[in-house]
Amino acid sequence: MTKHEAELVAMLRELDDPGCLEQPRDYDRGKVGALFNGLVARLEDDFATQCVSERDTQDSSEYGRVTVPADATARGTRIVVCVSKFGSLALVCAENPGAFLGTGEAQAEGELDAADLDNVCGTLADLGYVIVPEELLECDYAGPSQLPWHVQRPTWWHRFFGIF
Repeated sequence: MTKHEAELVAMLRELDDPGCLEQPRDYDRGKVGALFNGLVARLEDDFATQCVSERDTQDSSEYGRVTVPADATARGTRIVVCVSKFGSLALVCAENPGAFLGTGEAQAEGELDAADLDNVCGTLADLGYVIVPEELLECDYAGPSQLPWHVQRPTWWHRFFGIF
């Protein structure tokens, strides 16, 4: 595990409050929504297209998703950004979460353009989001929270982006 990955895991552990599974104690729905609206607007400007977005997801620790359509990307693969209700966490993936084991695999298979990925990651960073790699989120969950019974193999993704 790299130093950056270790820092991200430490941050995930710090955000993990067993008493608050769907959202943190200090959750400000308006603030999260405004930031998400800014993300959608920036991605639409950056890719010169209308992006589909889902927001204010119920019974989930994920706030929402924004999708850059395939026809707006260099490789013809849509880019999906998932935003958690916790700590401005974001996940960037090609096609859908789980379609590839991370953006590195998608790039290696020729499905994700580096410039498109840099554009999305730069926008997220500018807005203060913390990007957590899908590979890290797919690691076994090792925190204090009791995750839902229906989760067979709990991962960090289930904790911060999953359905409750």
